[in-house]
Amino acid sequence: MEMADDTTGLADLDLAAVSPEEYARIVKALSAREIEELARDEALRARVVAEVFGRMAQQFRPEKAGGLDAVIRWRITGVRELVYDVAVAEGACTVREGRGEGRPRVTLEMGDEEFLKVTSGNAGPVKLFMKRRLKVVGDVALALRLTAMFDIPQAG
Repeated sequence: MEMADDTTGLADLDLAAVSPEEYARIVKALSAREIEELARDEALRARVVAEVFGRMAQQFRPEKAGGLDAVIRWRITGVRELVYDVAVAEGACTVREGRGEGRPRVTLEMGDEEFLKVTSGNAGPVKLFMKRRLKVVGDVALALRLTAMFDIPQAG
């Protein structure tokens, strides 16, 4: 699939039909300016973020979570903050848009570019944390385990 010079091609995509590997390739091909354009289009931004979180339960690897019982809150900053809670309990993963009732064990705060790159396997969260482009509030050890608990696509 070829991307246009702007996010028009992304806006026309049926995101549900895009494989995780294709998502990784699309994100890898986007420039910082294109990601910024995507973030300014609130409807497109919300669709992309919702699709990523919609796939988390399928990409969850329960064998890597062990007996974990925790809420992981994601705060994606930008023009308008988007918040999702990912709950892991009893070998299952559930996702909720917005703040849930449970207190998060860890909160991950990042911008749109960092979110897209982390969830597509195009940037390592530890590197972004060290560069202060990803903020971790709470259980840092749990944050470090997250990449192992989810099947994160690779752009190849």
